[in-house]
Amino acid sequence: MEDKAAQKIILSGIKPTGQLTIGNLIGAMNNFVKLQHDYDTLYMVADLHALTVPQEPKELRHKTLSIIAQYIAVGLDPEKNDLFIQSHVTGHTELSWILGCLTGLGDLSRMTQFKDKSSKPGANINAGLFTYPVLMASDILLYNADYVPVGEDQKQHVELTRDIAMKFNFRYSDTFTIPEPIIPKTGARIMDLQNPLSKMGKSDSGESGRIALIDDPVMVSKRIRSAVTDSGSEIIYSDSDEKAGIRNLLTIYTNLTDKSVPEIEKMYEGRGYGDFKKDLADIVVEKLRPIKEKHDELMNNKDYLESVLKNGASNAQKKAWKVLSKVYRKVGLVQTGR
Repeated sequence: MEDKAAQKIILSGIKPTGQLTIGNLIGAMNNFVKLQHDYDTLYMVADLHALTVPQEPKELRHKTLSIIAQYIAVGLDPEKNDLFIQSHVTGHTELSWILGCLTGLGDLSRMTQFKDKSSKPGANINAGLFTYPVLMASDILLYNADYVPVGEDQKQHVELTRDIAMKFNFRYSDTFTIPEPIIPKTGARIMDLQNPLSKMGKSDSGESGRIALIDDPVMVSKRIRSAVTDSGSEIIYSDSDEKAGIRNLLTIYTNLTDKSVPEIEKMYEGRGYGDFKKDLADIVVEKLRPIKEKHDELMNNKDYLESVLKNGASNAQKKAWKVLSKVYRKVGLVQTGR
């Protein structure tokens, strides 16, 4: 294994809103587990980003700790990864101010996520929602991350981060690594079980449309069995919108087993959706069972979680200060040491 100092850096963050779903597991977290052996990896809970919408403080604190527990439960080793909470590291908001002074209003107004969220009825349109991509750029550049695992919906924000980094480097000399997005080729988009033309979201999907990693097994089985399919009965993968439901279930099946889609289609040739859903429900329940059990165990051991967070934040802070002090010096700010 390479020395950490020589490894490429990966950073990813998850907001503590809603519930982590099987879509997060398949599209990102399973890949995180593989990456931890070959990269210098930092995985944070982006609690500051969560504040762009009103939060109930007690629930926010609980969900923040729960995500750390779920990180560990899916297989992220605290000895191999820096697991930390965004607000525990000085520098995210400090660097965000400096980068914000380099970012044009036009660039921010073109961000698709802002336009989508601000157009919803009753949307809480605030400055934080508008400048969200600058804080995300700060998250990434504060550690000079080489790679950022993101979904398609966040790719535009990474592109803006690259633009900001290049602008800073041009004005003040080379300082930031230009990050590259990592977007999984398969299984990246698990769709809502009740609306298979929409992505399964932590917050956006209704309860019956998503499967949370820590859902009760009985509920998991019920939601798979009641997933929307179509009026047909053939277990076949098709790009047709009419087959979006069964396509989504096949995507879940192939990503949670070692079977390819053609193998699964052959297994269920001449059988109906009922048999298929029953088997898939069993597969999903057994996949999530150890994750839920480990999560619940960790949530009852707050001392251990706090030790993980303290160590993760300490490691991340050292990396952050190294970059931030360089930035301060280059832009002309007087420093007296920390």
